[in-house]
Amino acid sequence: MKRDDIISHHDMCGRESMSLQRGMNFRTAGGHAVVLSSLRPGAPYDDRLEENGSVLIYEGHDESRSKNCPNPKAVDQPSETKWGRLTQNGLFHEAAQEFKSGNRDALRVRVYEKIKAGIWVYNGVFALEDSWMETIGGRRVFKFKLKLLEDLEEQEPELDVLRVAEEHARLIPSAVKLAVWKRDLGQCVRCGSKDNLHFDHILPYSKGGTSTSEKNIQLLCMKHNLQKHAHIQ
Repeated sequence: MKRDDIISHHDMCGRESMSLQRGMNFRTAGGHAVVLSSLRPGAPYDDRLEENGSVLIYEGHDESRSKNCPNPKAVDQPSETKWGRLTQNGLFHEAAQEFKSGNRDALRVRVYEKIKAGIWVYNGVFALEDSWMETIGGRRVFKFKLKLLEDLEEQEPELDVLRVAEEHARLIPSAVKLAVWKRDLGQCVRCGSKDNLHFDHILPYSKGGTSTSEKNIQLLCMKHNLQKHAHIQ
């Protein structure tokens, strides 16, 4: 799977061999982590892009709603459960701090972005580089810094070089994805297929194309995306 591929939640769970019911998943069968993000207005968490789209600032997750916690947005985000075990926030925070101190490699994180109900986009592999807590609205919340890595083939078992590719270091903003999805009617602009879709740069980023304008983004199916890539090469 490549960055900007569109995927259903069902297929996403199949790819990760787990039921992705929560937004933060520290360990998977492949040894990497998975986070589910949303940059849409009104999303429950305040995720944002920085550094021209090459860095994702991901907000930690709230306490689960319960009889003892009827309003999770009114209390600090937890690092531990009531039994003293690390929450997903705590696990990601510990990994980020260990990386900063030089005691471990950066945790690899696959990021999937929800752009609308039933429609997800694979945003690629990121490195977890930092974490901290901020006071927002009178409560403490976790923030995690994830840096986009070069778009390597997912078949590679290890990622030895943690660097951002110069030619592929920008995510397509959510607003642009939504506008393109609506304009192209959720189907390939070449053949009308609604399967195996991909957000494609009409003029590649490496050749000066932009990721921030819907005029340079289109929907292509896998067949036509591969045909275009072969032609460019």
